[in-house]
Amino acid sequence: MSSSIRTVFWDVGGVILTNGWDIEQRARVLSRLGVDLEAYEELHERANYYWERGLITAEEFFMQTVLRPNPTLNLTFSRLWKQVCAQSKVLHPECLDILAELKLTGKYRIATLNNESRELNEHRLDAFKLRSLFDYFICSGYVHEMKPLPGIYKSAIDISGYPAGSALFIDDKQENCEAAEALGMQAIWFKSPEQLSAELAEYGIQVQEAALS
Repeated sequence: MSSSIRTVFWDVGGVILTNGWDIEQRARVLSRLGVDLEAYEELHERANYYWERGLITAEEFFMQTVLRPNPTLNLTFSRLWKQVCAQSKVLHPECLDILAELKLTGKYRIATLNNESRELNEHRLDAFKLRSLFDYFICSGYVHEMKPLPGIYKSAIDISGYPAGSALFIDDKQENCEAAEALGMQAIWFKSPEQLSAELAEYGIQVQEAALS
């Protein structure tokens, strides 16, 4: 494998943190509030297309999917949003260690490349102190396109300022990795911190054992 990596792009949900508002998080929050999950899911997909692309706000999204369809719940956006944000947790502390170590080397530009609404992305960056670990952020809520469509990868390549082949992308979904590779990026399909460390080493990126202890 090529060792001429200049930029390492990281997915966030499923690699570093839990997913933000995926089906498991939705079920936990909404069932507790008494929302009909089947009815919600019928509204979710269409509204989420716009929310995760940064084309509507979080409040507009939840007004369309939860608050307006369930007026008897006496539920405010503020109360709901706190519960949505509370679903985010660190998934793999070892990946945070790897990320921090790569940042400290100073050898690579480190960036996110993730699907997330603008508001939830910003909450997670702040709540888990991720801003200091990344040089910049390629997020669907900022660039108005989502993985695995090519537009978000093209934005990532362009913003990096380097050729596609010098970018390494880490993601827990195979289809997202394949989409990156189709545009000339290199990719690691993430399965575990140990597997990630081993595959990084194949690119000449060494992670100390302490990061995985």
